[in-house]
Amino acid sequence: LLSLAVRGSEGLYMVNGPPSFTESTAFQRDSGKNCKAVGFSKDGSLFAWCNGEKVNIVNVTRAELLHSFDLPKTVCLEFSPKNNVLATWQAYATAKDGTAGVPNLQLHDLRTGKCLKAFMQKKMQNWCPCWADDESICARNVNNEVHFFENNNFNTIANKLHLQKVSDFVLSPGAQPTKVAVYVPGSKGAPSFVRLYQYPNFGGPQSALANKSFFKADKVTMLWNKKATAVLVIASTEVDKTGASYYGEQTLHYLAANGESAVVQLPKNGPIYDVAWSPNSVEFCAVYGFMPAKATVFNLKCDPVFDFGTGPRNAAYYSPHGHILVLAGFGNLRGQMEVWDVKNYKLISKPVASDSTYFAWCPDGEHIVTATCAPRLRVSNGYKIWHYTGSVLHSYEVPSDEEMWQVFWQPFLDGVFPEKAVKYQAVPSELPSAEPRPAQAYRPPALRNKPVTSSKLHEDEPPQNMKPHLGGNDKPLSKTALKNQRKHEAKKAAKQEAKADANQGPAQAKAPQNALQNAVPAMTTGDPEVDKKIKNLKKKLKAIEQLKEQAAAGKQLEKNQVEKIQKEAALLKELEDLELGV
Repeated sequence: LLSLAVRGSEGLYMVNGPPSFTESTAFQRDSGKNCKAVGFSKDGSLFAWCNGEKVNIVNVTRAELLHSFDLPKTVCLEFSPKNNVLATWQAYATAKDGTAGVPNLQLHDLRTGKCLKAFMQKKMQNWCPCWADDESICARNVNNEVHFFENNNFNTIANKLHLQKVSDFVLSPGAQPTKVAVYVPGSKGAPSFVRLYQYPNFGGPQSALANKSFFKADKVTMLWNKKATAVLVIASTEVDKTGASYYGEQTLHYLAANGESAVVQLPKNGPIYDVAWSPNSVEFCAVYGFMPAKATVFNLKCDPVFDFGTGPRNAAYYSPHGHILVLAGFGNLRGQMEVWDVKNYKLISKPVASDSTYFAWCPDGEHIVTATCAPRLRVSNGYKIWHYTGSVLHSYEVPSDEEMWQVFWQPFLDGVFPEKAVKYQAVPSELPSAEPRPAQAYRPPALRNKPVTSSKLHEDEPPQNMKPHLGGNDKPLSKTALKNQRKHEAKKAAKQEAKADANQGPAQAKAPQNALQNAVPAMTTGDPEVDKKIKNLKKKLKAIEQLKEQAAAGKQLEKNQVEKIQKEAALLKELEDLELGV
């Protein structure tokens, strides 16, 4: 039923999904080493690939070749949502004499095999036209405006969305009416903005459903939720002006189709690594903050619902049914995964998929594939198929002289696989668990026979339902409470700074004699009044000590400061008397 497509130096082939994991007979292996572009249709019934000679399209369910197009240089290809059109893109090239090249973006009718239309499309980025799920409209960005075509008639532009300079747009998923999110970058001191429109109402600023403008944005990522009620916008700058991060600076914004908008307040500073909508469309998870990163689930009011604490992670993946969430640390992290039941916020398993460059949920909501692919990593290429309870069910590594370039599941439409109850017990597997041996930290010879002390750089913060209970409610703070807490902390810090300034000048370089007395545990006389006097005297003497140091450093003292120093002997005598009275 399920298959996994694998592309690499061993050719292009398909593997049957769980439980058999054998090579699929529905697709005959293409052993060429030049396979660049591959793709399934949205329902998984059709599969297309370019092998460096032709673009072939097969019906996977019936194992028959439907079409073969003579487009050897195809680099990208994509099916329209209802399988009516195949879009292919070849690298744009100008003619030898410098005149404009030939149209390089082709749209093919999959019923007849004819080319419906060919466009010039110079950039590979956003090369593919975007269709609404029912294919009633199709849109592409041309010279900073969005052109809309209706019912796959590409000879007439049915509508245009013209703003100053639209640099990106995303159509909403799901049924009609289709909504469009557009991004216009800021210029000459004007802010960037994202606007939501409902097709085809594009007349003037009043027609927008929602608008959010912001200054810090060199590029944005716009994410619609499944029900098309809201968009999350990750705005990022290339350079962080504060110098706090190499990765620029990111902010997260929320826009709803009903006109509401907000900045999502993230309680920890640092990059935003990943943001994912839950398939239920009413929650989203953000992974953010300097390592160890925090992960939090928010609701549509942008209030935190659950805080997962901190850990080595930079990605979040909801299962297709939305009942399980995987938080993972790939790339420069070690591949630790945390699998959570998000209905009850219980941790299911903590598998480790080291050196993974790719992760994907299987459409059945039960299995996961992780892979190590070239060119990101050239050694130990291969893939593993897991059950979410942490068991490795199948593992394949290519021979050392071969490479694996891509692995991906055959998609299925929603509803094909029913949601199953969450399991906590690890599913039985023939393969040994993939737990790597924890590497022992290096210990210098002098310490080897001594007891091990914890040498962690930082303690990870536990998830909110695993924190030691200190009474009170463990609900995360709402947005206003968070703002107030931040204000309160800022005020506190400012007060402390002011206090330090009042105590005058630079921090003490060396501890003066009477500061050493202060370091001794304070003796109590049993009389609170006397204790108070002693404390005040010590405070005054400390201030005098600091003034003397400043004078020694060549600072010109004020008249009242000189008078203060002259009182030192009297204060010392008074202190001695009080302490002798103990």
